[in-house]
Order: sequence, then C-alpha cells, then structure tokens
Amino acid sequence: MLTFKNINTLTVLLLIGVLICDFFILLLPALFYVMLAVVWLFFTVVGSFNIRWSYHLKVYNKRNVITEKKVVITFDDGPSNKYTLEVLSLLKKYNATATFFCIGKNIEQYPEIVKRIDAEGHIIGNHSYSHSDFFGFYGARKVIGEIKKTDELIKNNIDKKVKFFRPPFGVTNPSIAKAVKKTEHLTIGWNIRSLDTVIKDDKAILNRITKRIAPGAIILLHDSHERILPVLEQLLIFLQNNNYQTISLETLLNHKEYA
Repeated sequence: MLTFKNINTLTVLLLIGVLICDFFILLLPALFYVMLAVVWLFFTVVGSFNIRWSYHLKVYNKRNVITEKKVVITFDDGPSNKYTLEVLSLLKKYNATATFFCIGKNIEQYPEIVKRIDAEGHIIGNHSYSHSDFFGFYGARKVIGEIKKTDELIKNNIDKKVKFFRPPFGVTNPSIAKAVKKTEHLTIGWNIRSLDTVIKDDKAILNRITKRIAPGAIILLHDSHERILPVLEQLLIFLQNNNYQTISLETLLNHKEYA
C-alpha cells in the first residue's frame, strides 16, 4: 500500500542498502542517491495532491461494500448567497440529499443559509476556515485552529458538532494528518471529481461525472459558480432515470456526522 510511512520506510532501507554497498562492495555513483531522492519526492508530491491515495492519513473516498444504486453528492466552498440557495431548491425539487463542506469565513457571512441547509435535512461538513491557497503549507497548530474555528461557527448556528472534514483542494500532508488526529475528525475525499471549477462546458462536466457513476460513489461538486445549476439538475435527472438514490454521507459510511 502506497502511504507516506511505507514510502519513507522503503526509502530508508534502500538508502541503507546503497550505503552498505558503497562502503563494503562497490562505490556507487552519486546518481543513485539522486534517483532515490527523486523517486521519494515523486510519490510524496503525488500522494499529497491525490486524496484518493490516503497517502498521509485514512481518507473515505467511497464505499465499496455498497451494491445498491446509492451515491453521495457533496458540495465544497459554500455557502454562497446566490448559488447555494438555488442548489437547495434543486435538491428539494428532485427529493435529493447532499453534504455541504462549508468554509468558515463564508459561514460568518451567510449563517442563515447554513441553518437552511441543516433544516432541509442535508449534512454540513468542515472545509477549513480560510480555504487559503497556502493551507497545505500550514503547520499542525494552525490547521487545528482553522478546523476548530469552523467547528465552532457551525455549532453556533445549528447546535451540532461536526465530525467530517474535507481539506481544501484535497491536499493532505503530515501536518494535516496530525491535526485531524488531534481534532478527531474523519477525513472525507471523493472518487468522482467533477472538475466543475475548471471545465467550462456543462455537458463535458456532466459526462465526466455520469460515466464514472457506480454504487457507493462520492461525487465532488462546488456550490460556488453558475455552472453548478444546469450540471446539478441534469445529474439529478440522470440519477433518477437510472434508478440511483442520493443518500447522506453518514448513511454511506455508517458513521454519525454529528457528535
């Protein structure tokens, strides 16, 4: 299994082997050390940016044991004063449920939307306070501060303590792993990334999602841009036409979201 711990252990063992060879058998060129460093760096960088690897910590990306046609829809980066409200209306129209990973600073701006998300039966998760572009470079103490601050904002609005956390951009590292262990959150990823904030064509986004749909999937969307509305409606229609049911994240994982 490719994890940070396993790659570090293997790298150290290989380094010891190379050093033994250098001292007792044959002097190896410096290129061997460079190659070893490059391979370690490659796996660590890719693993840090690919949340599906669970490279630094355990991440829930899907549920393989699910055989029924059930999937989870998740939204990141809200709440948005414009788009989240319309997303909620669409979910209600198609009798669908979802999980919203909210940013703390947005919760401060739109507390009433957070209350509406909860009142309409959807789950709220923690998506950090700032969602800073530099979040992946924060130390564990600062990550803990962001998680706790957002937890507090959510609790102040819906009187519930959340357990699900999704790191900004899906980036993980040892600091985030240490922080999540300290705060006792479950880290949530995805196995269907819509790329809806990157791809500009609605049909291309929808096609990317639907061709990957399978029981137990966790779909990543964003309620922070206008393309989400036509994409979401067509996705909900697709799911209905193919007899798929949207369920809550806690139902999929069989783990309570709120403490």
